Amino acid sequence: MASKGIFRAVVSANRRIGERFYRLGLDFEGAAAEAFAGARPGQFAELDLCGAGLPTAEKIPEELADSARRKILLRRPFSFCDVNSKGNKTSVEILYCVVGPASLRMTTLAAGDTISVIGPLGNGFRMPVDRKWAVLVAGGMGAGPLQYLAKFLSVNHEDIEAIVFAGAKSKFDLPFERRLDEISQQLGFSLAEFAKYGVKSSVATDDGSAGFAGPVTDCLLEWLENHKPPSREIIIYSCGPEAMLAKVAKIAKERNIDCQVCMERMMACGIGVCQSCAVECKVEGSNETVYKLCCEDGPVFDSKEVVF
Repeated sequence: MASKGIFRAVVSANRRIGERFYRLGLDFEGAAAEAFAGARPGQFAELDLCGAGLPTAEKIPEELADSARRKILLRRPFSFCDVNSKGNKTSVEILYCVVGPASLRMTTLAAGDTISVIGPLGNGFRMPVDRKWAVLVAGGMGAGPLQYLAKFLSVNHEDIEAIVFAGAKSKFDLPFERRLDEISQQLGFSLAEFAKYGVKSSVATDDGSAGFAGPVTDCLLEWLENHKPPSREIIIYSCGPEAMLAKVAKIAKERNIDCQVCMERMMACGIGVCQSCAVECKVEGSNETVYKLCCEDGPVFDSKEVVF
């Protein structure tokens, strides 16, 4: 596990990949590079965005016009969609969506800017043992940490075949860089972000505007029914909206499949001080429950322990 700390990062790039989606690149050197080189898929960092400026008025979405000028007092948590380490330098990429005043200010960060980062934080995905399949199920922005997981598996667990199911409300809500095309979908490499690691992927949209028509969990169910992998040979990793995670957990429980879910909470500090990110969990062997902290005990949990 990488040792966490408060570090300075230099922005390497801030690319817009969709109407509301961006990929932010951060470079670390020295002790920070060493710490983030060991970051695991599912871990996260807290970014200080209080010094980031606002975009010009015409670039502020209408629905954020009123809230845009709010002061950003607390750090914001973001997971990693990629980590690369070479020599004494580590580069991290963060996938983000403009949803509020903090992420709106992130869009103004430019190459050469510096930003304060706390991390890497939390516990990431645990790696599979004696599994033939790793099934990654993403909902919306849950695709970020699963992109890094796909890379991690391809490099460190070549004997495991990974497959991705990525869902969203519509094709406009898929947080990916390249357009879907018919040929790549037919070959099973719909998404370039996963294809570059040799990982097949399928897309599902609630409105049927791209890929499978319906919830991504229905797409998962269809694959399980068609392939019927023995439960001991498969593990499911999932990240996305809580309602989707609950459905994935239910599917896994019914089929006795190991499943890990990456949860999302408001994590103001990221180090267990503010106690704002409680997740209700079952106590094994009893009907009691306890509250664990998403930032310290998670954000990745065994799906069997979470009370959805």
